[in-house]
Amino acid sequence: MTDAKAAVLVEYQRPLEFRTYPVPPQPGAGEAVVRVEMAGICGTDVHLWLGQLPIPIPVVLGHETVGWIEALGPGLEKDWRGRPLAPGDRITWASSIVCGECFYCRVKRQPTRCVSRKAYGISYCADDPPHLRGGYAERIVLRAGSAIFRLPDTLPTEAVVGAGCGLTTALHGLERTPVSLGDVVIVQGAGPVGLAALAVARRAGAAKVVVIGGPSHRLELARDFGADAVISVDEAPDVNERRRMALELTGAFGADLVIECVGHPSAVPEGMELCRDGGTYLVLGQYANAGEISFNPHVITRKQLRVAGSWGFEPRHVDQAIALLDGAEWKAQFAHQITHRFPLGQANEALDTVRGWRAGKTVIVP
Repeated sequence: MTDAKAAVLVEYQRPLEFRTYPVPPQPGAGEAVVRVEMAGICGTDVHLWLGQLPIPIPVVLGHETVGWIEALGPGLEKDWRGRPLAPGDRITWASSIVCGECFYCRVKRQPTRCVSRKAYGISYCADDPPHLRGGYAERIVLRAGSAIFRLPDTLPTEAVVGAGCGLTTALHGLERTPVSLGDVVIVQGAGPVGLAALAVARRAGAAKVVVIGGPSHRLELARDFGADAVISVDEAPDVNERRRMALELTGAFGADLVIECVGHPSAVPEGMELCRDGGTYLVLGQYANAGEISFNPHVITRKQLRVAGSWGFEPRHVDQAIALLDGAEWKAQFAHQITHRFPLGQANEALDTVRGWRAGKTVIVP
């Protein structure tokens, strides 16, 4: 039996610990042992480190991962699309598994709210066998029922991990609040989710997209992704000034759709004021409990706003993302997001880089 090293969150707001776990010599029925090639560090990982979501600890973080199949358990012969799987295949997978039987899965068709939903790198205690259920590790053991996707040879790993869960999250959110041809869109936040939302809005036919965020290197990425204009929160720290600039850029009335991708509660009341009357406000970034903020609900009534939230994504959004990323336009853009690579032994430095907003996309390469 071989062993695999993993970076483990043992205590909130404390350095990750490096532990070694046994790798099953033969995966169970429907399972797979995968050698990790690259794992992305998501902003949610920072929220988890801060203790802003109730999760079992210790936990091996990492829910944006690409790797090579080392062993397949009995019965696992095809990926989610029905394509054959074999050791040596390069794959990615949907980060969560749902039951398909509960009230939300079956009756309300809201599987991302499944009462039994579990996500790799978030929901599995590392003390429980097979231990290796997150991407910050040399190996990961995928449980039966995982939505696995064999990656085409034409699609670089960097593009898949560069897009990470930001692209699938944006696809799910903008499916719930679609962009109409000719819409004016404002994206709050220039992180991976914000850039993905920008890219999806552009592809859906938005006539103009304005991105509000920072720091400067992320706004440069936003321009690369097709933003018509950017507003720097560093250069315009006053919320009223940002609103003035945004309204000036959107023709005085505001945006048809404003997409919150910041993750800080203070962005929400600011964003609602950026919508035109009768517009839509989509909250994508408040994945963790980062605190409360007060706002006047009269704004919703006065502006006749439609306010929507979106949580996670489904396997079909991973399938959509892979197809979109394999196109010439997005392949290079999302791969270019990766600016920092760290070996597994520097996982703490990698997490701190993301926490300090010092990178585009940061990844771990075990």
